Order: sequence, then C-alpha cells, then structure tokens
Amino acid sequence: MENTTKKRVLTGDRPTGGQLHLGHYVGSLKNRLAMQDQYECYFFIADLHMLTTKPTKADILSIRDNMREMILDYLACGIDPLKSTIYLQSAVPAVYEMNLIFEMLISLNRLAGLPSIKEMARNAHMDPESVPFGLIGYPVLQTADILMPKAHVVPVGKDNEAHVELARDIARRFNQNYGEVFPLPDVLLSEVPTLVGIDGKGKMSKSANNAIYLSDDAKTVEKKVKGMYTDPNRLHAHLPGTVEGNPVFIYHDVFNPDRAEVDDLKTRYRAGTVGDVEVKGKLITALNNFLDPIRRRREEYATDKGLVEQILFEGTQKMIEISNATIKEMRSAMGLGGAWNKISRVARERREKMIS
Repeated sequence: MENTTKKRVLTGDRPTGGQLHLGHYVGSLKNRLAMQDQYECYFFIADLHMLTTKPTKADILSIRDNMREMILDYLACGIDPLKSTIYLQSAVPAVYEMNLIFEMLISLNRLAGLPSIKEMARNAHMDPESVPFGLIGYPVLQTADILMPKAHVVPVGKDNEAHVELARDIARRFNQNYGEVFPLPDVLLSEVPTLVGIDGKGKMSKSANNAIYLSDDAKTVEKKVKGMYTDPNRLHAHLPGTVEGNPVFIYHDVFNPDRAEVDDLKTRYRAGTVGDVEVKGKLITALNNFLDPIRRRREEYATDKGLVEQILFEGTQKMIEISNATIKEMRSAMGLGGAWNKISRVARERREKMIS
C-alpha cells in the first residue's frame, strides 16, 4: 500500500477548448486551491477522454494549444506546481493497461445506465444508436486515472459523482478478487456542484457554448451578462420577479461578495422595484472584480516562455514513476505476467546452456 503522510487528491479537465470557465472554477478549481496545502494533489490534462467526443486529427492537434491555455488558467487561479503535480494523461503508459484490466471488472449495463454519458452524447450531437464504445467506457478510464496514484479524494461536480462511485466499485472488486491494492476514493462536492450556463439551459459547458471564461475580457463579460436569461415570466421591470432559479441571481450568490447588495437586489426584484438592467449591471461589476486578478496573473505567466512545458514535463515524469509502481503491484496481485516471466527465465537458461 502507499506510504504517504498526506492523502492523495486527483482530478482533471478535458482539453476540448482553450480556456476554463466559471463553471470549472466553482465546480473544481476552488476546491483544488483549498486542498493544495492539505493533500498530495494530482491534476491532469485529460486528452484521452477528449477522444470520446472529439477524435478527429484536427481535434487531436488542437490539444497542444488547448492544454497550454488550461494550465495558464490553473496558474492564474493559484494552482502551484510546487505543491501540485500537473501531468498529461496520454503520456502515461500505465493508464492504458489499467483501463483494459478494469474493463473486465464492470458490466456494460452498469456503464450504459450512467446519465452523464447520455448527456455527453447529446452535447456532442451524437446519434444515440452510434455512441462509440469509448464514450460508454469513459468512466472506466476515469477509474484508471483515479486509482493510478491511489487517490483518496476526487473533487468533482454533482454530475460526475456517479463516476467516482463506479471507481469505488471497481476498486472494491479488484481488492476482493486479487488482494488489497487500492483505497476506496471518496467524492468531494463543491459548494456549487454545478453552475447553470448563461442561457439558463443546463450546466455551463464549452460544448454548449453557454460559458463565461476565466480569460474573457471585461467587455466580453459585459456582453455575455447582458444577454443572460432571467425570469421568463417577468415582462416589465415593475412586475414582481422570481429570484429562485434565476441564473443572474445564482451568479450573484456565487460571485458577488457584497451580501447586503445582493439581498437588496433580491428584495426589490421580488417587489418589482428594480429592473434586469440594474441587476445585470451589478453582476457585471462583481464578475469583473473577481476575474481581474486572474486575468493579470494569466498575462504574466503567458510571457514566461517554456514555463508551461516545463511544468507539464516534470509532472508527467513524476506520474509515470508512480503509475509504474501501481501497475507492477497490480500485476503481482493478479499473477499477471507470471507465464511470461517463466517463459523468459526458461528461454534465458536454455540460451545460456547452449552458449556454454
């Protein structure tokens, strides 16, 4: 078993687009920042997961630029590579082998029943009858990611909670079949597990084109907020409006630190004495105040040539060492490779006799 003084945390992001958005921040990044000093943290660029919905050559080539932008967002938000290991998923050979082994420990029905898979297929505009096997098996690869460093905690949004439960099931089954190798990972949900998109139609998502990005400039934020959905039944500013479930007020609750201002806006909105223009205007100010320091730090890191590549190289090398130890332990527990070891030994002995 692992011998560390700190428990391990693992989570990652698919490089389907260049920048991360506010949903990523509240759903995962905020937790990562809080955990850096308490846990041994592993954050990865999930480029293999991206292939489930974006497998073209052009998509694959886009990873090079996208992962750089994502890591700049990590750094700008406060992720410290001296405290957290950042690595590239596809550059770790053991993850492929672990994925194959874990596929043998779970049923197709169990995977097909996960609602998140259906949502991913819809967002990728896939025909339900043509969903690739890789997308259905997406949570198994996630299990390999989680168990490779023997993670104890996985910070995720509510939509991925079932995937961590699947990882627990696979770890439990492996341990029962072959001996205790893996801890059972626990979920850590953020205070805001999912953030509604600016269109008010489901969670904020790059693929749904309903996101405010951490790197968006002030004018872009203003434009997006002005176009946000509010209460669809409120046709005039003098009519009472609904605060609950209203995307603009959801964002106020998360990003506006002036609680007195937010409470006042809610009271007047319910009474029909404040219009959407004022409510959105104050949200624009709050969001830009939140994003300004992130944007400044991002610009500074972006000018340091080679910084991102060095961070990613060193982190990936570290994960390769960790994963090699895990797969070696797995093989030993399973007895996998025993036949080849015997063949190799007998062949070497025979060759040595022939030479002598």
